[in-house]
Amino acid sequence: MLNIPPGVTPTPDTDSAPSAGSRFAEFLHRESKVPLPGATFAPAITPTSVYAMPGDPAGPYQYGRWSNPGWTALEGALGALEDAEAIIFPSGMAAVSAVLATGLRPGDRLLLQSDGYGGTRAAAAKFLAPMGVQVDTCATAQLAGQPLETYRLVLLETPANPCLDLVDLRATARRVRAGGGRLVIDNTLMTPLGQRPLDLGADAVLYSDTKILNGHSDVIFGHVCTRDSDLLGRIEEWRRIGGAIPGPFETWMVQRGLETLELRVARLNENALAVARALAAHAGPLSVVYPGLETHPDHALARAQMHGFGSLICLTLRDRDEAEAFIDGCRFLRAQTSFGGVHSSAERRARWGDPVDAGFIRLAVGCEPTEALRAEIIRAMDAVVERR
Repeated sequence: MLNIPPGVTPTPDTDSAPSAGSRFAEFLHRESKVPLPGATFAPAITPTSVYAMPGDPAGPYQYGRWSNPGWTALEGALGALEDAEAIIFPSGMAAVSAVLATGLRPGDRLLLQSDGYGGTRAAAAKFLAPMGVQVDTCATAQLAGQPLETYRLVLLETPANPCLDLVDLRATARRVRAGGGRLVIDNTLMTPLGQRPLDLGADAVLYSDTKILNGHSDVIFGHVCTRDSDLLGRIEEWRRIGGAIPGPFETWMVQRGLETLELRVARLNENALAVARALAAHAGPLSVVYPGLETHPDHALARAQMHGFGSLICLTLRDRDEAEAFIDGCRFLRAQTSFGGVHSSAERRARWGDPVDAGFIRLAVGCEPTEALRAEIIRAMDAVVERR
């Protein structure tokens, strides 16, 4: 955990901060010297609903809805990445729902981003508001001027998806806590290697492990991490009683995906910065937004609180037809929603009702060889310009 005096903003290259690489090396070998001779390093897949339990109930494994050895292994791994405790769920939205359900009561106030992930807003509007929770929204760019002291829970993501505005984590945490509220950060885009919200004052972080944490576009999963034992206990109880539990095979898949996280994040960051710079210098896009570009209004904040700048790039072309032609014409882009896999992808976000221009594209950079990806994206953009 970072030990930074109040009022001092940490930076990725500060001498007091362990690098993402050294932290991940420790993570990979956290149990290398523990097993007895002949023990396996890989966790087992345990597809069981029952356990031996003679006499009075005792022990960590009593019933399949309550616990599983695979859950224990994965939660230990995810917690090690955060220096915290983890609770896993069968989807990112299940993780979001657990935080909302355990953190709010009728009469409480909740603040979300109007330009953040739509699924979180939908859950709050459909299930919390009718139960008496006051749900407010605020654009990320306006958050600094939004009073935060009256909210029981503030749930934010940074960079915000899809437009990539940033939240000042340390300043926001200080303001939320001044009123006795909790700050929860959706850290899906940056991962624990790219951003450390708990170190900067957040009470909890949550993830859609469907995306970068698993990294292979083949499982739906999520988790919550916190250093607050009371909050952890309530979230675990909600999962155990409510039944939002992950399957044993999906749990093992996420554990396996974590092994290559540092390699994939490094390539994602390298590719995204190279592609963003190339697109910013090209005549095709009307705009290119990426926190790693000096033209981004929050570039200085990104350098201060992030390790790398993430894998999403926002670019705007003239209209829907140009955007679709670019996506269809690029051999190294999959037309899909979501992000975080090894394959680059892109989509027009207006098709989901996001308040963006018709030609707005969310480009999710993957792990292809950097120069090959950059060259193909620029070739496809050249073709767009030629058709004008």
